[in-house]
Amino acid sequence: MLLVIAVALSVIPARAADKKADELAGAALFRDKGCAHCHGAGGIGTLKAPSLVHIRNEKQWTPAKITDQILNGGQKMPPFSDSLTDSEVAQIVAYLRAKNRPEPPPK
Repeated sequence: MLLVIAVALSVIPARAADKKADELAGAALFRDKGCAHCHGAGGIGTLKAPSLVHIRNEKQWTPAKITDQILNGGQKMPPFSDSLTDSEVAQIVAYLRAKNRPEPPPK
């Protein structure tokens, strides 16, 4: 029983580290793959595209819906299914859904 608890507790920090790594990678992808061109640095919004700052709090924007929007586009947004891998999309979604969005690393 103690071994099971110890193993379970050791997995939690690893998952947290993976989540933070995905959020950081997503921040760089958001900047480098053109998202910031329309949505602004950090997703603050521009005349071209809406703010994404509070998207994590908008219940209709589930991770699945955000993923679909990125892959298939919609309204004025072009699809990015040809230019992003599934893991890159997941990292961008992790970034957009992060409670405390990280700054992308310097180029």
